[in-house]
Amino acid sequence: MGAYILRRLLLVIPTLLGIMVVNFTLVQFVPGGPIEQIIAQIEGQGDVFAGFAGGGDAGASAEPGGGVFDDKYVGARGLPPEFIAELEKEFGFDKPPLARFLSMMGNYLTLDFGESYFRSISVIDLVLEKMPVSISLGLWSTLIAYLVSIPLGIRKAVRDGSRFDTWTSGTIIVAYAIPGFLFAILLLVLFAGGSYWQIFPLRGLTSDNWDSLSLLGKIADYFWHIALPIFALTISAFATLTLLTKNSFLDEIKKQYVMTARAKGLSEGRVLYGHVFRNAMLIVIAGFPAVFIGVFFGGSIIIETIFSLDGLGRLGFEAAVARDYPVIFGTLFIFGLMGLVVGIISDLMYVLVDPRIDFEKREG
Repeated sequence: MGAYILRRLLLVIPTLLGIMVVNFTLVQFVPGGPIEQIIAQIEGQGDVFAGFAGGGDAGASAEPGGGVFDDKYVGARGLPPEFIAELEKEFGFDKPPLARFLSMMGNYLTLDFGESYFRSISVIDLVLEKMPVSISLGLWSTLIAYLVSIPLGIRKAVRDGSRFDTWTSGTIIVAYAIPGFLFAILLLVLFAGGSYWQIFPLRGLTSDNWDSLSLLGKIADYFWHIALPIFALTISAFATLTLLTKNSFLDEIKKQYVMTARAKGLSEGRVLYGHVFRNAMLIVIAGFPAVFIGVFFGGSIIIETIFSLDGLGRLGFEAAVARDYPVIFGTLFIFGLMGLVVGIISDLMYVLVDPRIDFEKREG
């Protein structure tokens, strides 16, 4: 197993490099880069560099993360080519794409992910700032989905074809068919001060008086705020997991070793949880890291927006819209690396659930 893990770890390097190369190359063909964004902002505000001819420092006001440009710019006069060149130099766009890519990857090897073009904060600090929201949504929605889906899927498998199986399947299909954003809006209307009850807060992860609350008060306040977003994010997620659990159990129940165990006089509970459970739950439990990482990275952008939660989903979307390349590529590198590592963890989970699995023998 050690040799297999080592090979997988070594494959992380070329895989991650390939991800970065492909995305960096594609970005070069996307119109509306950071320079164009800033120029459009300046011209839209009606401010153009009025003092450029008088010896003003163009680079100083074009500093990444510097925010709004000062009153030296007057849009009606147009932007001098010297200013555009200085702006490109400030952002590093005076170099060819290959040189910029190699410089970027060299910085990433030292865990230097740069600073956001449009915010005075490093990419790492920005990710850490948004992390609590995404961890809350990803972790709790995944745990709740598993805690609901596994018992429900097992019960549906045991009572396959019964009235219980029929009506729960109908409920699951309806829940899966409802778009997450529509269900989130429904929750807001009903329970967050829309047209009915003001039970849950409308936005944020904590209340304004968070620091003054006791420990129990902080815990209650935290769950009070995330209740609706988690419910909206989980309602459709557990459908696939429930049906997967049911089908896995049905496949195992029909196998010969189950019939043999029953013939030996073992109780139904012993057969299900002593023999069937480990084999049926292999794909479900081992897939937990991948499910969590999927929800953690990309499954919550709409929910974050609706409930005014500032997490990684909104960060990635806003960075893509603003062409904030350090944030885009920095988070891509971090999350790509984490995703590849989680893939290895998923394989280890398979071995943990069923020690009979040997990836080295299967590769051989």
